[in-house]
Amino acid sequence: MKRIFLLIAVALGFIVSDASAQSYKNGYPRKTQTYGAPAASPIRFGIKAGVNLADWDGETMQSVQDMVDLTNGSVSQQMRTGFHVGGYVTIPVVPGFEIEPGLLYSQKGTVLKGKVPMEQFDFLNTNVTVTNKAEYIDLPVLAKVYIGEGFHVFAGPQLSYLVSNKIKTEAGALGFKALNQEFDMKSGYREIDMAVTGGLGYKFASGFNISAGYDYGLNSIDKNGSIDTFNRVVKASVGYTF
Repeated sequence: MKRIFLLIAVALGFIVSDASAQSYKNGYPRKTQTYGAPAASPIRFGIKAGVNLADWDGETMQSVQDMVDLTNGSVSQQMRTGFHVGGYVTIPVVPGFEIEPGLLYSQKGTVLKGKVPMEQFDFLNTNVTVTNKAEYIDLPVLAKVYIGEGFHVFAGPQLSYLVSNKIKTEAGALGFKALNQEFDMKSGYREIDMAVTGGLGYKFASGFNISAGYDYGLNSIDKNGSIDTFNRVVKASVGYTF
């Protein structure tokens, strides 16, 4: 057994010596062309923020679409505009490939808007807006592959924790709000949401970066599983790696 360890040590010595000789030429380190962060780069930290365009998909939204069709457009469904903000850690693995776990506060949900479906009441300018305001903590773990100097694609799993979920109802007519109430609805929703996320981006030499991505929810947000409704989020981000 001692002889085996001795042979391994000698072999490792030759490998290290040969690698050192290849890395230096005429007393200076040899430069190599790589994309993204080289494997020898240290672990780096960053911050990011951006816009969310969130929506639901599944049985609930199919029912909404059916309602839109029946009311001739008096009811409409829209994406909820929100934001995300947080930080990440960039871990170089090999040249052109990084692992990037993150921690983000992210707003999701959906918006429904309606009005009285009768032309004789159009002068009242009646409107009803129901907004699902879901607030999550996202924990993505991204694999980033550089396909050019600065350009990269990324994808990976994402675990999300539901911090709060509220339903906001607004109604009005003639420019006046008759109803503006908010209800806590967290108890009926699943606290843990699994998703896959992916997209593309560009990292500047200065450390600034931009990206666009998409979150695709894998499990129903309904706690009891009685309806199949899933989170869908389009993201646009700006960030800085220190």
